[in-house]
Amino acid sequence: QVQLAESGGGLVQPGGSLRLSCTASVTTWSSDWMGWYRQSPGKPRELVAAKRSGRDPAYGSSMEGRVTIWRDNAKRSVTLEMTDLKPEDTAVYYCKYSDYWGQGTQVTVSS
Repeated sequence: QVQLAESGGGLVQPGGSLRLSCTASVTTWSSDWMGWYRQSPGKPRELVAAKRSGRDPAYGSSMEGRVTIWRDNAKRSVTLEMTDLKPEDTAVYYCKYSDYWGQGTQVTVSS
């Protein structure tokens, strides 16, 4: 059984920054990929960034250069730092660990 606890979503002005965190409650922690995806209405879910132990992060093209992800294996967590946010970044952001998904957290970029 895996539970993912997400935090950090909310309303931010264009050009602002936001940090999302996700912590996994798992019986057995592995080095598998853990990261963030996002989905806007009418669009497919897409990768924002993910990190696997011992590997370089993987970044999706839509936010590359504006996001940083880091992973803390001791805390079983990943943190996503997003900067220079744009209205088109408005979406539900989902944490994923291995094949498990969180419930999502809303990020709204608006003035």
